[in-house]
Amino acid sequence: MNGSKKSSAQTGQSGSPDEESQPSTRASFTLGTTATDLDPRVHAIRGDIADIALADRIALPHYVAPVMRQVCVSVADLRCDPGDEAELGSQLLFGERFAWLDTVEDWAWGYCVHDHFVGFVRKGALTAVTEPTHIVSTVSAPVANGSAEMLHMGSAVTGDVAGDTLHLADGAVALSDVHPLGSIVEDPVAIAEMFIGAPYLLGGRSIAGIDCSGLVQIALAMAGHAVQRDSDMQQNSIGEPLSADAGLERGDLIFFPDHVGMMVNSTDIIHATGHAGSVVTEPLVEVTGRIATEHDAPVLARRRIAR
Repeated sequence: MNGSKKSSAQTGQSGSPDEESQPSTRASFTLGTTATDLDPRVHAIRGDIADIALADRIALPHYVAPVMRQVCVSVADLRCDPGDEAELGSQLLFGERFAWLDTVEDWAWGYCVHDHFVGFVRKGALTAVTEPTHIVSTVSAPVANGSAEMLHMGSAVTGDVAGDTLHLADGAVALSDVHPLGSIVEDPVAIAEMFIGAPYLLGGRSIAGIDCSGLVQIALAMAGHAVQRDSDMQQNSIGEPLSADAGLERGDLIFFPDHVGMMVNSTDIIHATGHAGSVVTEPLVEVTGRIATEHDAPVLARRRIAR
């Protein structure tokens, strides 16, 4: 992340921390060494400031304790720099939590709590934390009489059940579009298949736009597996490696250079791909052959998550 000029957190605005909890409160420490193995995608370091959790790993003048907030819009872009035209690193869904560390003009800097991915989110997309009761389990759930017209799969909501409706603080959704918190699906591939045809968006995490690792992250999250954001991180952390001659099964993950997909069966893979511009299912041999035209080693790893 670039070391942009920092400003103090603003108060008195909806979705901003109040004066007693604003994230600009800093502590100073002195260390003799600087860590060199910290990935700025998941370690909140910027200029002369860092997450206080890193105080024993890197020497900087200031450390900040995060203020917890959650997303109050359907999708909040997590940008690599403070600006709407900056690179899209990831997205947060309604109800997902954000650890707010610092403020740069209208942008909150910090990290997504569920995968620790670091970036900038519009301050107006954040609000105070509530305890969720349900998770949106369809790719998109219409909201009746709410400020958000649609909620996406994986969104965390708080509400009261009345008949076939879940009443939220702002609007209502059909009870059939949500699962109680803690419910999981048995087949993550079935979740991924619900996204077939969704447009490809680098950094995206919803039916409105999604990338390869975002598809894997959402599908596995609905099956109860918390995984990291980018494909290289997933390659080093998900499941167990398979040998090159092992037979492939539904749900196995295939990692390519800067890409990942999930096996539908022993021969076909589902993935969000810029080549097709959407989420598609196609033969693994075709994907491998296409990537082999640009990379000597088209397949980097094959991994399986225990059922």
